[in-house]
Amino acid sequence: MQDECADDRHNTAGAAAAGDAGSIARAVAVLDTLGGAEGALGVSEIARRCGLPKSSVQRMLKALHGAKLLERQGTRYRLGLKLFELGQHVPRQRDLREAARPFMADLQEATGHSVHFAVLDGDSVVYLEVLHSPNAPPLPTRMGGRWPAHGTGIGKAILAFSDQAVVDQILAAGLPRLSERTIVTPGRFAAELARIRERGVAYDLEESRAGVACVACPVFGLGGQVVAGISVSGWHTRINLDHSAAAVRTAALSLSRYLSMRSG
Repeated sequence: MQDECADDRHNTAGAAAAGDAGSIARAVAVLDTLGGAEGALGVSEIARRCGLPKSSVQRMLKALHGAKLLERQGTRYRLGLKLFELGQHVPRQRDLREAARPFMADLQEATGHSVHFAVLDGDSVVYLEVLHSPNAPPLPTRMGGRWPAHGTGIGKAILAFSDQAVVDQILAAGLPRLSERTIVTPGRFAAELARIRERGVAYDLEESRAGVACVACPVFGLGGQVVAGISVSGWHTRINLDHSAAAVRTAALSLSRYLSMRSG
């Protein structure tokens, strides 16, 4: 009898843990969906994008709003400032962003283009800071936003100097097409990374979005480990690739030197 009770308690605890994990996964899905939206979204649209029942989404939104993780605008929701506040407590990324800002400002002044600073997270890059140029093409990039690493100059710059295991993880996840020019075959992608290692600069020539070009370089920290990437982007027909490459390389080297000295 005691053994049966113990089994019942174990099964109940296991079911509760599984339920908690499912709730967390659904909450993350809702937050990711709102994070990728251009503006506030209604319950039905969130449910559709998440692939979740509307009733579940309604309960989740109420809980997240109560925790101040979401803001409500009428019947629509968007991410709340509480998430931004929490993000400020992520020390490594915050320190990297603060270190990069003056170098990014100099790079924007030298090129006149939008400047991005990002780190690799899984198969995506996460933008820690973005300086938009008024003449830049409309890009879906924003601070804290994600974009598939294989289709961006900044992602390829980081991957070219990452461990092979990291690259293998990207290849295993697949290389979805973002535009007509996206590299989607493992062989071509490996060759592209080899070229980037050879010249030290990565190019995105309309691979992430039609009409947009990007020039990127890796940023290294203590011990020569790649920790981030920095890039400029603009209209493909207006950006001077050679001039931009020289400017981005200078910014990346200067920032890498600063990070190494600060950590040493």
